[in-house]
Amino acid sequence: MENYVVELLFGGFMFLLLLGTPISVALGGAAMATYMALDKDPVALVQIAFTSVGSFPLMALPAFILAGALMEAAGISKRLVDIAETLAGPITGGLGVATVLACLFFGAISGSGPATTAAVGMLMIPAMTKRGYERAYASAVTAASGGLGIIIPPSIPMVIFGIAALGLAPPPEAVEKYGEFASLSIPKLFVAGVLPGIVMASSLLVMNYFISKKAGYKGLTDKWSFGEIGAALRRGVWSIIAPFIILGGIYTGIFTPTESAIVAIFYTLFVGLFLHREMKFGFILNALRTTTWITGRVLLILFTATAFGRLLVETRIPAIVADSLLGMTSNIYLIWTVIILFLIFVGMFMETLAAIMILVPVLLPVMYTMGADPTHVGIVVICVLSIGFQTPPLGENLFVASGIGGETVEKIVVRVLPFVFVSTVAVFLIAFFPKISLWLPSMMGY
Repeated sequence: MENYVVELLFGGFMFLLLLGTPISVALGGAAMATYMALDKDPVALVQIAFTSVGSFPLMALPAFILAGALMEAAGISKRLVDIAETLAGPITGGLGVATVLACLFFGAISGSGPATTAAVGMLMIPAMTKRGYERAYASAVTAASGGLGIIIPPSIPMVIFGIAALGLAPPPEAVEKYGEFASLSIPKLFVAGVLPGIVMASSLLVMNYFISKKAGYKGLTDKWSFGEIGAALRRGVWSIIAPFIILGGIYTGIFTPTESAIVAIFYTLFVGLFLHREMKFGFILNALRTTTWITGRVLLILFTATAFGRLLVETRIPAIVADSLLGMTSNIYLIWTVIILFLIFVGMFMETLAAIMILVPVLLPVMYTMGADPTHVGIVVICVLSIGFQTPPLGENLFVASGIGGETVEKIVVRVLPFVFVSTVAVFLIAFFPKISLWLPSMMGY
């Protein structure tokens, strides 16, 4: 029976994708066909899917998207880029460094990879081109850095992972072997993402340095100017305060991640209208249109992916996968290697949120069986899938950077491959050393 379900579910999904149907249609169509083949009531599938989009934590999704869209209109992202440029100073490949730092700053606000790429790329790609950087390289470093937007908290994929994983209890045999597992929560995932985000960013900075040194991309200035740094910090003080308010409120327990997203919206409106005075009514309408389009697209995927994932769980496919992997090896490092390489492959073809909803019910039981902390698993999964933003053929950041920079995707892909390599090395480091993810949550009492 299980083989029949797997063939129908995944076969139908791949067939519909090959026909060119949207991923939400492919997921929903395959799930519905399987339900009907199993003689189940299709209404149950719709009820499962409808319940999936009614959870309170999911309210943070449109709110963070709107906050990110408004921050560009409020002049917050421009000031963050200015700060990053002054901090880069005389470092070799200074504008590349500024791009990575700007994506780190903006990622701490937007929670989205493509949004981070777009906001930073609009400013940095033209600036790098004017300073003699190859257009393809400028686009590539921006596309690679944009993936940091889903690792640095607050992160939309972390919210989705939390929703997908909270309903999955550790298998009884895992509890019997390892005892009670550490709790999982969205705020804990947010805290755990900080150090891995810095590790991933550091890998990009190292590669940018070597490439820039070889290509002769010099720093922005001969030496650091503390006067210019101070001036940029003064101009961007309200931009810097934004992530501290958002994340500080979550970490201190003043408000939940969902409430923090609403705070971010009102803070951005206040700064844009009354402090920077750059936000116009038309900008707000455009941000609302962007939010509606992105949120609707994400919720459609979530809606159908939840039904798809529920079928996997009901037919014990996760348990079968776990038994197969554990039958191959009981070495946690080998299992992490298999999972990371598999997720890199998946990230090349599947959108991040859909991949999380489909694969978490399969992968998390495997890692529970190995005694892995679910928070650590979530961070590794999100870090790996962030690489998917810069790998073809799906690579959303590649297309965003191509649209901004005017360079072909093919040329950008060639220049982005070194960043894909160092990002993969960084992911293995994060996976093999759980303390990178779990040290900060433990220090903060999670």
